Amino acid sequence: MISKKEKGIELIDEILSDIDNPKVSLLSSINKLNRASKLLNEKEILVWTEIQLGITTYTLPLINWVEIYLDKNKTKENEKKLKALDDELNELGIKLGKTIDGDELTAKARESGGGFKNIGFIEERYADITKFKKGNDGTYYQSNLLNTLTIVKSLTFKKASALHSKYAFESLPQTNFEFLKNRVEDVLFDLDPELAEMLMLAFKAVSSDSEEEWSQALTTCRRFLESLADKLFPPTEELIHGRKLNKENYINRIWAFMDLSIKSQSNKELAKRHVDLLGNYIQSNFKITNKGVHTKINRIEAVKTVFHIYMACVDLLGYLDKGHRNNKPNLNVASMDEIEAFGGVSRNIAKEIIKCRVKEGKLTEKLITQIPGIGEKTIKKLLENMTID
Repeated sequence: MISKKEKGIELIDEILSDIDNPKVSLLSSINKLNRASKLLNEKEILVWTEIQLGITTYTLPLINWVEIYLDKNKTKENEKKLKALDDELNELGIKLGKTIDGDELTAKARESGGGFKNIGFIEERYADITKFKKGNDGTYYQSNLLNTLTIVKSLTFKKASALHSKYAFESLPQTNFEFLKNRVEDVLFDLDPELAEMLMLAFKAVSSDSEEEWSQALTTCRRFLESLADKLFPPTEELIHGRKLNKENYINRIWAFMDLSIKSQSNKELAKRHVDLLGNYIQSNFKITNKGVHTKINRIEAVKTVFHIYMACVDLLGYLDKGHRNNKPNLNVASMDEIEAFGGVSRNIAKEIIKCRVKEGKLTEKLITQIPGIGEKTIKKLLENMTID
């Protein structure tokens, strides 16, 4: 199932493709732009499309504003009404000159050009008058209708293009990072689910608007590096290349893990440079994470640190000895496909296990026995092929 953002981009692409197609109505493009702006939470464009669709909540105040503005009788009463309408339009999210520009406002001020009626109605009137070559029908004039349609079409293209520039390529780096992020978290879940959870919590924290959360994210990053070192290279009193490897020197222990894990026989010098590069990189992250406790930090710094640790982990965990990893999937983090494949259960049973996990927060052997359709043999097979701790 595609996301709201992906669907919004899809609609924008359709608008840009169809805008010059005579077989596709302008109304169709406006409707798509309306849907896209809702999906992408683009409120100003949403309001503009509602005006084009003739939604009276927006059009009536505009009609009244134009009528009073064009009234040659400039009385104090009219000035008060105009001020009240200005306030009403602002509350609706309509900024004259921005939401609706001068050219469009001038065109729609003429009833002969269709005014603030639904753009589909204006298209129909223009088609009828053009078909019968009348020039006008007494109310609507071909040239004025065409002027309105031309302006609205141009603005539709402009707004769709702006959204396309804003969103269409934005998802590429995000998608690539999500791929990287998922790979790192998968390996961490195998190594130690608590490690994965720590890094995921740090990622979540830098997504907030709270400075306290950003600081906490950096503190979590430091704890993550400490725990990762404990898992990969437990503390020891021995020295490697003159570096201490006790509890406090967790950066050195990660360094030692890389030294021992990179086994490039063909180019040891290049491999050693790579170890040093990663070691310096993690050391830099270590210095930044200390700021989470002692220094006022900004969001960019926090986000960069979390992202850099994910990227460093891609290389670091690539050298992870399979002996460190648990080959049995954990029922508390396994996907539905993994439960079905490793547990040897039906799709429906796998779904029930997932539902129970979501409801209870964490599965236990006792909870599994209470799931409908699971007997003793099924439980035995599940626990032989999967872990639950």
